[in-house]
Amino acid sequence: MRCILTIAGSDSGGGAGVQADLKTFAALGLHGASAITSVTAQNTLGVASAYDIPESVVIDQIRSVLSDITIDYAKTGMLSSKGIVHAVAGEIGEIPFVLDPVMIAEAGGSLLAEDALHTMISELIPLATVVTPNVFEAEAITGIAIVDIEDAKRAAAAITDLGCEAAVVTGGHLNGTDLLYLGGGSETLPIHGHLIKGGTHGAGCTYSAALAAFLARGFTIPDACAAAKKFVTKAIANSSAIGGGVAAVNQIGDVLRDAHRYQVASDVSNAVAMIEDCESFGSLIPEVGCNIGCAIPGAQTVRDVAAVRSRIVAVRRSGGSARAVGCVEFGASSHIARLILAVMRFDPEIRSAINIRYSEEILSAYDACGFTMASFDRKDEPSQHTTMDWGANSAIVEAGYVPQVIHDAGGVGKEAMVRILGRSAVAVADMAMRVLDRLP
Repeated sequence: MRCILTIAGSDSGGGAGVQADLKTFAALGLHGASAITSVTAQNTLGVASAYDIPESVVIDQIRSVLSDITIDYAKTGMLSSKGIVHAVAGEIGEIPFVLDPVMIAEAGGSLLAEDALHTMISELIPLATVVTPNVFEAEAITGIAIVDIEDAKRAAAAITDLGCEAAVVTGGHLNGTDLLYLGGGSETLPIHGHLIKGGTHGAGCTYSAALAAFLARGFTIPDACAAAKKFVTKAIANSSAIGGGVAAVNQIGDVLRDAHRYQVASDVSNAVAMIEDCESFGSLIPEVGCNIGCAIPGAQTVRDVAAVRSRIVAVRRSGGSARAVGCVEFGASSHIARLILAVMRFDPEIRSAINIRYSEEILSAYDACGFTMASFDRKDEPSQHTTMDWGANSAIVEAGYVPQVIHDAGGVGKEAMVRILGRSAVAVADMAMRVLDRLP
């Protein structure tokens, strides 16, 4: 486990500062340690007040971490006073670090005293591996007005002239393009990106923390810059409107999505195994076959729903077993996926469904089991709608709640069908099987 140290301020709103750094480190597989430099009373609307930690306490935190934990890399953020900057410069020693020259909070509020900036320029920047100012911070450090990429290049070069190995002028104000300058004039690289919709509270902290994390993992500076750019772009895209101001970036959105996809795929696979192990499930299979699916939380498209490719068929109709023809995949069935997505608009926790054969005996058996039921009539379906979207919506609106069973008696060229709804694929498979011993 690689370990990384953030030396920065605390954001009581949890969107930026040390909180953003630690979430970033965890999302990228590193253990994060911290030394708090200042405690801010802050939310998404701005910084109400800040209390600087005594320099001796900042030093004690750094020394305590370094005396016990091998730190592979460090990152500095809010260093609000001249004394704190001086203290950090004296303690960071031979540890490679990324310096994020935090001056103004994304939500509003000054975080760096003027005399602290001069000390940062003279004492801390010369020790840094990479410095990551935004346009306004680069202007404050260098005195160079930045309106385009060429200005950013000159500013980044001027920052490396102060002694750091590289500087990145981040591109939130340059149409999404970052400008990386490697010291000595060896290379200037644009790190291309694009402006996306989403909240940016904590974006600067997240970028510099991600850059430090990738450098700790052995990436070259250009590769680490590109990877950090991609990471923060996704964090912005996944941002959460947690308050009334600037939405906070979400560093773990992709991590959670990947975890949900694994869990959902496993859930559907386990449900298919249950179905195939049931010797009489074939009696529930419609003529067109059946399918079972489950969506990730917050699913938006068919590709967010896992189902069986090519459906489940009966091995022998009368009391026989069932077999899945294909594998479990995301986007495998638009039919079952559209049903699930339609239901989730009413209850996002009902993320799974299976379709089975329609008969009065089956409906009576589910009624005897105490299942809630609703139905729709295909002859009422408007021509411009698809059956699953319209049918589920119509049945739920008519019932006034999301039932466990939605059924219809079919129509011209359309087989009658029963659909079981639930929170997981295993749950709906179990629900489907409950009627088997009640059928003739």
